[in-house]
Amino acid sequence: MSPLHHGDEILELVADQSIFDYADALGVRVPTSCGRTGDCHECIVEVKRGAEALNDPTGFESFLLNDNYRLACQAVVKDPDEVIEFAVLRRQPRIMTRTVSRGVPLDPLTTRAGDSVMFNGEEIDRYRGHIYGLAIDVGTTTVVLNLADLESGEIVHTGSFENPQRFGGSDTMRRITYDNGEYRGELAQVMLSSINFEIGDMARRLKVRRRHIYEAVIVGNSTMRELFFGIDVQSIGEKPYRSPIEEELIEGKRETTALNFKARDLDLRIFPDANVYGAPLVGSHIGGDVSADILAIGMDESEDVVALVDIGTNTEVVVGNRYGMLAASCPAGPAFEGGEVTFGMPGYDGAIESVRITGGAVEYDTIGDAPPEGICGSGLVDLLAELVRTRVINELGVLEDGTSEFDVVPERGITISRADMSALAQAKAANYCGQWIVMRESGTSPENLTRLYLAGGFANYIDVENARDIGFIANVPVDRVAQVGNAALEGATIMLMSRVKRREIELLTRDIEHLELETFPDFFDLFVEGCQFKPMKQDLASA
Repeated sequence: MSPLHHGDEILELVADQSIFDYADALGVRVPTSCGRTGDCHECIVEVKRGAEALNDPTGFESFLLNDNYRLACQAVVKDPDEVIEFAVLRRQPRIMTRTVSRGVPLDPLTTRAGDSVMFNGEEIDRYRGHIYGLAIDVGTTTVVLNLADLESGEIVHTGSFENPQRFGGSDTMRRITYDNGEYRGELAQVMLSSINFEIGDMARRLKVRRRHIYEAVIVGNSTMRELFFGIDVQSIGEKPYRSPIEEELIEGKRETTALNFKARDLDLRIFPDANVYGAPLVGSHIGGDVSADILAIGMDESEDVVALVDIGTNTEVVVGNRYGMLAASCPAGPAFEGGEVTFGMPGYDGAIESVRITGGAVEYDTIGDAPPEGICGSGLVDLLAELVRTRVINELGVLEDGTSEFDVVPERGITISRADMSALAQAKAANYCGQWIVMRESGTSPENLTRLYLAGGFANYIDVENARDIGFIANVPVDRVAQVGNAALEGATIMLMSRVKRREIELLTRDIEHLELETFPDFFDLFVEGCQFKPMKQDLASA
């Protein structure tokens, strides 16, 4: 009999056992709420090897369009002589512990008045000992949340997990396409189930009660936010790329793109009458996560011209100050977040996170000091910069020795190919164009920025000099670059803690000018320029 693998753990395969059975034997927690009947669609796993050794997908799995994804309760071993490897779509990413902290005065909408719990001046419950709130950043790749004590302002717990919607596509456009098909609602359901699972797990470990969570704030890009709230996202995937909620604002049907729902209406398992707030959108693909970023870094009060770059599958760029801001969304894709690169992976244990090339030898560090399994975004930035510096590749990403790939960790078979570098070049070029055009249209340049804030995803871990040297970020002096970690989560927490800041960001987002990059006549030329692994020119006007 052959083995079954889950990470570094191995079990012997036995016919007619389900993947869920093996998860039980390994002590791996797989979300489920239907008693393993297939109804809840929560126990999604990725079959990395050996899919052909399993039974054919059942009717319960018809929403999983890729055979590499299965429901653990439905996937049964039929050929125990094959090797099977699986991974749960709810892995624990590395939580960013370092972030900006603005420290606004505590003034939440949910408060205590004697023996009552009040929301915006109305009684919603009698006081039962605690008043908690949730701030949740629903990212394309990772979901991160804070549990906050709304009486003291203390952050009680921070948790995170991989976005389980990956079966519907690695980027927002693919997920929009999926949600517009036969299985509309599946992405929303799996996200809600995963958040509920996290809340339940957190409540058990911290010994807090779900019903003591009286409010939640949700931030995310436009697609992620609308999927969470069950709003049709088709229009976000078509010109002019606007949510129905943004269209209603433009038509004068609402005063803000912010949303307010009751937890019971969403089936979010906290206090049933808890208000669930969706942070206001900036415009088009630029969502509530950027609104939260702006609050977190204090851009809403800045006198100086600064730039915010929230790096992710969709990178957002905002340039300006309290007197005016311009913004754009850059469809970078998932290349730097584990997709489209042969040995690319998110920031989990075993991911190569930093690289140095000394005397032709590759030196690296991995997350958790685990054996290398692949390369995450910060490692890819380092690797590209080092390959250019040591002249292994030229600025076009072509290997100087004429080969098609470079061995990074030969003993583990980890390489980077010409095709990988092309995918990374295009992802980088999207970021390059966004920063270039927004700065130029704002009448500034890299050398004139007072501060460049890097937020989101792996931005907290990249080597700034390496990122600058390959043109991944603007060519700003290193001492002006601030890596602010998960600013979106901090901003969501500010919205949870301050009714004043919540209202201010609703008003501010209405005045931010959104730029559509592809409408600029030199966009293609700038994109080609951005595909090269070299620093961005500082004087944009002369370029």
